[in-house]
Amino acid sequence: MAAAADFRRPTPKFVAALSRTSFAFLFFSVVVVGLVSSARWITRFTLQASPPATAAIPAAVAATTRAGVPAAPPRPTYSISCSTPPRSPLNLSGGGGARTPQTSQTLALALSSSSSSCRSSPDPATASASVSVSASNSSSCPSYFRFIHEDLRPWRDAGGITRAMLARARVTASFRLLVLGGRAFVHRFRPAFQTRDLFTIWGVLQLLRRYPGRVPDLDLMFDCADWPVVRTHLYRGKHAAFMPPLFSYCGDDRTLDIVFPDWSFWGWPEINIKPWDALRQDLKDGNNRVKWLDRVPYAYWKGNPAVAVTRQELVNCNVSTTKDWNARIYKQDWFRESKAGYKDSNLGSQCTHRYKIYTEGSAWSVSQKYILACDSMTLLVTPRYYDFFSRSLMPIQHYWPVHNDNKCDSIKYAVDWGNSHKQLAQRIGKQASDFIEEDVNMDCVYDYMLHLLTEYAKLLRFRPIKPPEAVEICPDSLACQAEGLEKKFLMESMVKSARDAGPCDLPPPFNPQELAMIKRRKENSIKQIQTWERISGRA
Repeated sequence: MAAAADFRRPTPKFVAALSRTSFAFLFFSVVVVGLVSSARWITRFTLQASPPATAAIPAAVAATTRAGVPAAPPRPTYSISCSTPPRSPLNLSGGGGARTPQTSQTLALALSSSSSSCRSSPDPATASASVSVSASNSSSCPSYFRFIHEDLRPWRDAGGITRAMLARARVTASFRLLVLGGRAFVHRFRPAFQTRDLFTIWGVLQLLRRYPGRVPDLDLMFDCADWPVVRTHLYRGKHAAFMPPLFSYCGDDRTLDIVFPDWSFWGWPEINIKPWDALRQDLKDGNNRVKWLDRVPYAYWKGNPAVAVTRQELVNCNVSTTKDWNARIYKQDWFRESKAGYKDSNLGSQCTHRYKIYTEGSAWSVSQKYILACDSMTLLVTPRYYDFFSRSLMPIQHYWPVHNDNKCDSIKYAVDWGNSHKQLAQRIGKQASDFIEEDVNMDCVYDYMLHLLTEYAKLLRFRPIKPPEAVEICPDSLACQAEGLEKKFLMESMVKSARDAGPCDLPPPFNPQELAMIKRRKENSIKQIQTWERISGRA
């Protein structure tokens, strides 16, 4: 995790005397110093990870060759087998029973099935035998994995998670998920928006396939809404005993939600967003088609402004007959796009501008990873929320901070600065896309899930037991009920075989001084940008 070092505030007189060359040299020197010092800090604190314990493997499975040397058993491979045709759609609305593209019944059909289609699933104990005893991964996980410890710290400090705590999390949860002996069981409380619950559960099922026998028994509640809901101030002191452990897609500084990778990593069929592996390749191809210097020298944003005031304000920064804020803003009409076959919403074809704007919607937005992956310098409007990886993003290294209260001026200055310092702006964009490519690929997503669930399970002060309402779910039971893009994306994101090596090594927790250092570096970098903006405005 790297950050720009503290800057000494320049006087207006000094800034006025700076030439473009000297200003670039000053900025470059600051970035280099920050990177060097940060690299030393990462080496000192992040790479001191201890390897996780390896799952126990029966000795009887260690086959030997004729020469007496142990031979690695073949790793399990997976496929989908639909022995019976999909059932008729359920009548979930009380009216007609026709399935519509915007209302998925796949999960409901799977959960209502009278006969389980999961009997052919590989036994976790047998599958784990195919993982070599010596299988390990000597690489350290990305630094954002350290926030796993932070997210779980409140319950660790409270002495663990009780059944009463878990029960309180049901109030807003979309579903309850149990893993018992390597098998998944789900109790759905209420349908989530679109297919969020379906693809989130599918992701956990793929984790069980990727690391058979490694996911411990657990019992959790998951909320598929946009916003975190567990308010920190309600569970201080004696009230910590009632703190609900609720998994969500994002968090903020005022909540305790446990952050988990969002559903879109396995696909978002309602708006034709592919699973992450395929989409990452599309974005890489888009980057290669249009090099940074050949891109449109303005800031680009395309999305739905109706979901949040901050986005409606962003629309005001669009170019007009009277003012050019260096922004090119486009409203996204998803209904019209669906009718047109999503011809104008291909994310891989949107890496055509030197700068791309990220702004939150009703909460955090899944678009952040797509924007960061574009090689464009990301102009990140001051966020309130974070997802599982974004807490390690650093201003001036991965993005350019845009002040939320003065968006238009801030965007104009950022674009003017970038076009005057092309190499530095291009470097910021490339460092962000490298971060996404190397640290937020599906290998890292699955490893994050495994480490988070493993650490969570350690805190349970009770033995997970299947409740009567929970139904076993497996890849076959979901994929065989799916249709159209749902089925296509499920099949494309399916794990085909178990992983030979173990996950990356989980780094140790932060100490308070490290967290304070991260916060201070971010604040200092943002303040420096704001100082430059004010000086430029006075000039």
